[in-house]
Amino acid sequence: MIDSTTRADDAVIVIVFLVRHAHAVDETPALPDEARHLSERGRHAARELGRRLRWHDCTPTAIWTSPLTRAVMTAELVAGTIEWSGPIESVRGLAPGGSAREVLAAIAAHDPSGSLVLVGHEPSLSGLGGALTLREDFPALRKAQAARIDGRELRWLFSYDAEAPTPPA
Repeated sequence: MIDSTTRADDAVIVIVFLVRHAHAVDETPALPDEARHLSERGRHAARELGRRLRWHDCTPTAIWTSPLTRAVMTAELVAGTIEWSGPIESVRGLAPGGSAREVLAAIAAHDPSGSLVLVGHEPSLSGLGGALTLREDFPALRKAQAARIDGRELRWLFSYDAEAPTPPA
């Protein structure tokens, strides 16, 4: 979770696509939260989100994901549809309860001419978005929804079932 004192370095100008994982099956006694996989609906939504991101110039130089199964599956499906052939890196800081400071430091260390896709969970993603944009009102992402951040500006939100990105409120 990111608190109000967590802020991104002022020099960060890299493009960041925040992606919330798609719909997953429910937790059961035999299936703990971290092992929950995407439902059929979630797999479809992740592929559709990837198609939409490809249409809107999502050409990452890196893809990072929470290590939880549903996030990894979302990252893999999005990567496949945007035709990403590089590695998908598991980043513990993107897991629920992970270190936002570590994620922000890694973003700041990334090549500023590049772009990142970060796949994770709420409320951590909107907290990370708030830290990157310095917005306290950064919107919570719905499942299979992406936000594009250019430098400190939230450019748009894009859901898997939308025809076009929507500007932020």
